[in-house]
Amino acid sequence: MAVTLRDIANKAGVSIATVSRILNNDATLSVNEKTRQRVLDTAERFNYTKHKRSQSNRTQKIAVVQWYSLTQELDDLYYMAIRMEIERSAQQRGLQTVPIYQNNMEDIPQDVTGIIAIGKFSDSQVEKFRLVTPNIVFVDYDSLAAGYDCLVPDFENAVRSVISEFCNEGINDIGMLAGTETTTDNETVPDLRRFYFESDLRQRGLYHPEFIFAGNYTSMSGYQVMKKAIADLGNRLPHGIFIANDPMAVGALKAVQEAKISIPNRLAMISFNDTALVKYVYPSMSAVHVATDEMAHSAVDMMIKRLQNPDNDPCKTVVGTHLIKRQTTR
Repeated sequence: MAVTLRDIANKAGVSIATVSRILNNDATLSVNEKTRQRVLDTAERFNYTKHKRSQSNRTQKIAVVQWYSLTQELDDLYYMAIRMEIERSAQQRGLQTVPIYQNNMEDIPQDVTGIIAIGKFSDSQVEKFRLVTPNIVFVDYDSLAAGYDCLVPDFENAVRSVISEFCNEGINDIGMLAGTETTTDNETVPDLRRFYFESDLRQRGLYHPEFIFAGNYTSMSGYQVMKKAIADLGNRLPHGIFIANDPMAVGALKAVQEAKISIPNRLAMISFNDTALVKYVYPSMSAVHVATDEMAHSAVDMMIKRLQNPDNDPCKTVVGTHLIKRQTTR
């Protein structure tokens, strides 16, 4: 007769739900280690086969590939937060993680059974990942067309919410500090925020190409680009500025303050990502919040499903965002 969860629960002295969550490595379950081990030992004694399959994840090793170097990661808390939460969540689910920085392929162990890749990657880099393992999940990079699981923020609705907020405040002259970047093998990465920004403004009849300036996602770039916008546009400086990420927003804010431009009365500003950087500057920055924890947990879930069912079709998850208003909007 097959062993059931009820049999294990009765023997271990816990509920069926607790048994199920422990055997499925549920990281949200609050239970002491003694109880957890008692359930695992009971399942082992009963030779519970489903338990053995779920526990196979404990022997799996995955590489967590960050496209940034350690130094770059310190300047962009968005990617750091995603990496750290992926590693924490994966380890809680019984996976062994190997951190790889700056997309260094040579550092990826050949015995990994999966790769979670964070950031932007060229086609040739994706192919190199595939030569190591077909089990790949991309975070913040749309790889569905290439045949791999991926998670991306909802850039389209995020940008729409920013423009709608400015318009609701009576601001119709809206600019952007966009970002340009390249993969570690020097392929240019398009900024989807800029694409959706320009598209939405065109539909509203509010598009002014002279109000768009490009930087490289660093705080120094944000400072320099904002100073250029102020100098070039003078009194024509837009009354609303959307900034592609938080480091650029912090630099831009410094330039605006040096120019003694009133915030938000003369200039309203909204950033993207909502890391700690923009929460604790003064004035605190309104920002589109991206759920980095949710992205990380979903990436680990995707990897475990991929390891269990490697022949499944690839999936794309779009993670929702929401605008948090602080002191840089009216």
